[in-house]
Amino acid sequence: MKKKKSNAIWYLLPALIFLGVFMVYPLFDVAVYSVEEGYNSASQTYNGIGIYNFRYVLRDPYFLQALKNTLILVLITVPLSTGLALLISLGLNSITKLKDLFHTIYFLPYVTNTLAVGLVFMILFKKTPYSEGFVNLIINMFGGQSVDFIEGPYWAKMLVMSIYTIWIVLPFKVLILTSSLASVNPDYYKAAKVDGTSGFRIFTKITLPMISPMIFYLIITGFIGAFKAYSDVVAIFGTNLNAAGMNTIVGYIYDMLYGDSGGYPSYASAAALILFVIVLTITVINLIVRKKNESYS
Repeated sequence: MKKKKSNAIWYLLPALIFLGVFMVYPLFDVAVYSVEEGYNSASQTYNGIGIYNFRYVLRDPYFLQALKNTLILVLITVPLSTGLALLISLGLNSITKLKDLFHTIYFLPYVTNTLAVGLVFMILFKKTPYSEGFVNLIINMFGGQSVDFIEGPYWAKMLVMSIYTIWIVLPFKVLILTSSLASVNPDYYKAAKVDGTSGFRIFTKITLPMISPMIFYLIITGFIGAFKAYSDVVAIFGTNLNAAGMNTIVGYIYDMLYGDSGGYPSYASAAALILFVIVLTITVINLIVRKKNESYS
């Protein structure tokens, strides 16, 4: 028995070393940087230990704007993308002919480069001296006025970012939910139909409880992914996100390290830990809610 345990440790050792070097140590390093006040990256010196970096970040207007943008993006895109994915998956699950073709079509955006998709979105929404943009042409057809979605009002920019984010994450969620729906035992549906159960009651009492673990999984990963948004925003609004008022928390961290205001790893580390605490808190809340609402063992 002891020999089997020792063998298991040796098998796990490469993975443990990898996790330690690339996950545990960086997290520890970030925690150290976050409490080093007045850190000088050139001389590798600091003035003392404290929470000044956290106070600075939480009072920084650029961070507060990034936090606001990220929270709005999370609250809009996660519920909408999950709900839309569920509706599309139900529709795909009911199709008998050309089902594989429709699955492929819906999954194509997921394998497309996000920067390329962002460029297409920018072209669709951007208003230039030479063109109103395709979306504005449609708005004008219905008697509306053109809107500069890329450099215009805040609500317009957030609308573009939300649509883009939903578009990017939707295929993966559709794939997961479609697979989950296909795994539900059809005998449950047959028994319900024999009893004359309505379609809505079948959905709420059979389908939804059976796929609820996957829905909670998509919600949790959706929150984590939305909080880590950065490259998507850059693809649409460019690298100067502070000027556009569309920076995110990850973008703020990057700017503190490498941007025009870069060279402040202590501030970046403090912001990273704040993001970690937010994501961890939301994940724990989701897990607690899932445990309380679990309807089967």
